Order: sequence, then C-alpha cells, then structure tokens
Amino acid sequence: MRALTLPAAFARLDDMEVRLCLPVNATSRFTAVRWYFAAVSRLGDGIAWYGLLALLPLMQGAGAVLPSLHMGLTALVGVALYRALKARLVRERPFASHAGVRMCLPPLDRYSFPSGHTLHAAAFTVMLAHYQPGLLWLVAPFAASVAASRVVLGLHYPSDVLAGGLLGWALAAASLALAGIA
Repeated sequence: MRALTLPAAFARLDDMEVRLCLPVNATSRFTAVRWYFAAVSRLGDGIAWYGLLALLPLMQGAGAVLPSLHMGLTALVGVALYRALKARLVRERPFASHAGVRMCLPPLDRYSFPSGHTLHAAAFTVMLAHYQPGLLWLVAPFAASVAASRVVLGLHYPSDVLAGGLLGWALAAASLALAGIA
C-alpha cells in the first residue's frame, strides 16, 4: 500500500472540511457578520496584539515592560514558525479550492495551514492569562472571534484554526517554561 502524500492528505481533508466551511462561510452574506469578522480579522493581523503590548507598560508602569517584551519575542517566534510551516505544507485556502467558499477579505499570504492569526491569538491569550489575568474577560472573546473569523471569511479550514490554536498554546507554554515562569 502506497503512503498518502501530504498534498493528497490535505485534498482529502479539504473535501471533508468544506462541508463545514460552506455553511459557516455562508453567514458572511449578512453585512453585519461580514463586517464584524473582517474588523476582528484585521485587528488580529497584529494591530490589537502589538498595540496591547505597547499599552501595558503605559497603563501599568515599568513592571509590564519585561512581560511585554517576552510576549513580543514569543510572537516573533510564532511568525517564523507559521511561515516556515506554510512554506513547507502548502495547503491551499478554502476559497481557492472550492468555488462555493467566498473570500471576504484578501489573505496576508497564499497558504492556509496553520492559521497564523489563531496561533497568535492563542499564544497571546495564554501569556496574558499568566501576566495579566484581569484582561482575560476582554482578550479571550476577542481571540475566539479571531479564530472564528478565519473560517467565516473563507480563509481557513477548521483544522487550520485548530492547528494554529494548538501551536500558539504550545509556543506560549514553552516560552513561559523557558523563561522559568510556568
């Protein structure tokens, strides 16, 4: 029996996941849904996360500088990680593979696996839970919206989002452990 190649495995997974992508993506036909998730997605490009890192020391003083730097450096590792994975795994985005999936926002890059937006949302949420647990009421719903936006906008399959979330969690946990914090 011949081993299944990665592109063939993704093609089979794509065919299964598109059944979920289509109805979730169809919610974007409602203007309010599309605008909300487009705004969340654009904020999740980094604006919200890096803005928060800049604001923490301003709001909480010098004690927040090192945590902000730690989260920023972890985010840079996350960028390198998801870019390397996308370059090697080359999974096409749902809108590129399935005519019924509507692209509601141009993607930042070509490939979909894993979701870099979700990786960063998960990583920042885990790290903020450690450094600033009082902000979780704000950050956790935003992170969940960022993750959902990827499928609603036709940019990712659910497994891309799941993989991005798991990678982000693992990256944050490893970063905290390496720093001797967790």
